[in-house]
Amino acid sequence: MNLVIDGPVQPSHVAIALPALGAVLTLLLVRRSGRLTSVIAHVAGLVGLLAALLLLAQQIEGDADTAPDTIGSLPVGGGISIPMHLMIDRWSVLVCAAVAFVSFVVQAFGRWYLWSDPRYRQFAATVGLFTAAMQLVVLSGDLVLTLVGWELMGWCSYLLIGHESEREKARRAAYKAFIVTRLADAPLLVGIAALAIGAHSTNIGTVLQFWQQEPRVHGATLSVAMLGIICGVLGKSAQIPFQDWLPDAMEGPTPASALIHAATMVAAGTVVLGRLLPLVQVAEHARVVLVVLAGLTTVVAALLAFLQHDLKKLLAWSTVSQVGIMLTALAVLPAGTPPDTAIVHLLGHAMFKALLFLMIGWTTVLVGGTVASRLSGVIRRYPSTRRMMAVGFLALAGVPPLVGFVSKDLVIDTAAHAAGDGDGPALLGLVFLGTVTVLTAAYAMRAWLVLQHTTVIERLTEVETFEDSYQVRDVGIVELLRDSPQVDEYGHELPDQDPALGYAEEDKDLAPEPGSIAMAGLTGLAFLSVIGGAVVASPLLHIDWQSPDWLLVAAALLLMAAAALLVRMASLRTTYGDASDRLPASWRSLAARGLGADTVYVNVVARPVLALAQLVAGADRRLEQGVEAAPALIRSLGDHTDRVHTRRPTSGLLAVVGGVLVVALLGVTLW
Repeated sequence: MNLVIDGPVQPSHVAIALPALGAVLTLLLVRRSGRLTSVIAHVAGLVGLLAALLLLAQQIEGDADTAPDTIGSLPVGGGISIPMHLMIDRWSVLVCAAVAFVSFVVQAFGRWYLWSDPRYRQFAATVGLFTAAMQLVVLSGDLVLTLVGWELMGWCSYLLIGHESEREKARRAAYKAFIVTRLADAPLLVGIAALAIGAHSTNIGTVLQFWQQEPRVHGATLSVAMLGIICGVLGKSAQIPFQDWLPDAMEGPTPASALIHAATMVAAGTVVLGRLLPLVQVAEHARVVLVVLAGLTTVVAALLAFLQHDLKKLLAWSTVSQVGIMLTALAVLPAGTPPDTAIVHLLGHAMFKALLFLMIGWTTVLVGGTVASRLSGVIRRYPSTRRMMAVGFLALAGVPPLVGFVSKDLVIDTAAHAAGDGDGPALLGLVFLGTVTVLTAAYAMRAWLVLQHTTVIERLTEVETFEDSYQVRDVGIVELLRDSPQVDEYGHELPDQDPALGYAEEDKDLAPEPGSIAMAGLTGLAFLSVIGGAVVASPLLHIDWQSPDWLLVAAALLLMAAAALLVRMASLRTTYGDASDRLPASWRSLAARGLGADTVYVNVVARPVLALAQLVAGADRRLEQGVEAAPALIRSLGDHTDRVHTRRPTSGLLAVVGGVLVVALLGVTLW
């Protein structure tokens, strides 16, 4: 089937422009109408999704324009070419489709979640602009375009995190995210400038070709440039030492968290390094730094996730850990290998993490909070949330055959093969990956046990229902509680009662559900979380998925099962079914503070910068005072000399002046 489109406008342009256009129309045309805002957001998101799917179909058929033009080359001097082209290749179209789908679901869910929010219009517009920025990064073939999308995402994240700006915590979280990512972006700008100046072009293909030609000659410069870019990626991806801003970003609305954590912002670093992967593989020092910091982040963030009392922050630390897996996957790839394994994990993570965040948002509406004490037993009281929540956590834990299992197994298998070939950084990465696989299963199991925990009230209800029943059959107590209908104090059967809980079927007024479009989107996310691993068989990805290391797979599954069993045992006889209650309260308190990262930021960055600023300000004030004092000093000296002067010329001065005049006249006359 011929899918070639003749003309200047290609599906790639539409996928980028439509969300941005929807944002502009929302801000310009809508004043108060939430309905009109919702229509614009849904239409723009749907058309953008259709454009992304068409682009995907074109790439499969081989009909896609691989380098669509945008605004033409920028007229700059200095011998540097800035062509401003896009780049359409195998894996970018998959990521583009995932971003468009998650964004559309977030817009649909956000309309329900923020139904009565007076700033819903601003939220919908910011989500659209955020989506356009991420699509620009994904499809960019030029470092300048990448930088534009990169910085625009940072600005949009600031707006989304601080959406509820009347709250001090939301404002502080937005400031923190903006400042930390800006701090990390400074070296990234230097790195991009170095690559572009060296290659005399910002075209990514040209940059890769130039710096790969003579890596030994340009080794030091390339290493410094890539270290700068990796620093920016670590900042945007919330990796060590910039890891603490992302959990604090949970102050934003939950749909915004789903977008930031699943398909944009934190995943953008994986996309950028995926584009520049050949240079990462050449710059060995930069690669080692990436393995160490990303691998360490995966383990530390997973431990912190297990200790969080707030389940929304548990998911946030989980994101930090999972993005670390993506970056570690890039760092352990052998030279000449495409970034496909990391991209598969990015795609899978986008699906199940968006699903989990949106489901947590749903349960938050039901119970009014995200801490374990509030959410304990929520999926038992509201069974409509059970299946999707189960799919999300099973995929996160990496249980076969869900997408999380497929993607993590590919990453671990790749690291194991590279380590077997004598690659030291890959061996280190394998240790980190194996550890985080077990920890992920542990904190996913812990969250699930909290959500389905039978509370004390529920257990008492079961006992009271048994004791107050006037019609007790001659059966065992277990059979009675499980199979017999609930009855009131007179022995009359209660309609539509869950015998295990003592709760009636959920009241629609007490348990509101998202709209039909949002529910369809959630179902789609759950479906892709289950069967999404099949993407490895796609012709768009070059992955050897047919010969896994079964011994490695079996070992990982056994360790995961052991971790889950230990968590289950630890959760018994706890108030909220929370296994972390067995650990010291000081550990949980330290984890809630992010290991005191804020204190480190204040002592290492904020106070030295403020001290330097005060020093400069003091020097400036003294200089200003000196400048202002100079006229007064001169005036004072003038007044002093004026008092001692008679204001009459002396006779000697008159004689000198007269002599000069006489000599001058004689000279002129005799000449």
